[in-house]
Amino acid sequence: MIDVNIKGVLYGIAAALPVFRRQGFGHFVNTASTAGLITRPAMAVYSGTKFAVRAISEGLRQEAGDKLRVTIITPGFVRTDFVERVNIPAVRAQLEEARDTFAIPPDAIAHAIAFAIEQPAEVDVGKIIVRPTAPG
Repeated sequence: MIDVNIKGVLYGIAAALPVFRRQGFGHFVNTASTAGLITRPAMAVYSGTKFAVRAISEGLRQEAGDKLRVTIITPGFVRTDFVERVNIPAVRAQLEEARDTFAIPPDAIAHAIAFAIEQPAEVDVGKIIVRPTAPG
């Protein structure tokens, strides 16, 4: 989780930042999670990585200058194949029930990202939270 969720974001920034600076514009879109807003039992490490994504992204926004945009997309539970990879039966059953009850479709996240990047160059959509209408 740390390698993908934190180091992956840092490596992506390190790769894109010089290009964005050379061309004079760019837009980072980093994916956090509602787990990065509220920590729940059995999710502390995941939650911590998503808190880190928020902090890194906000720092980047403040330091990047006025030609670079930074958006943090914060999805709630998204209907993906993640649940199938959970090896603890009780946790997997709980996640399957939650997914089947209130998970949102992945294209909702794509629409949120499209909204952020379609804004005029002088507009920076800093944060978007996308979550199901059902409480979860």
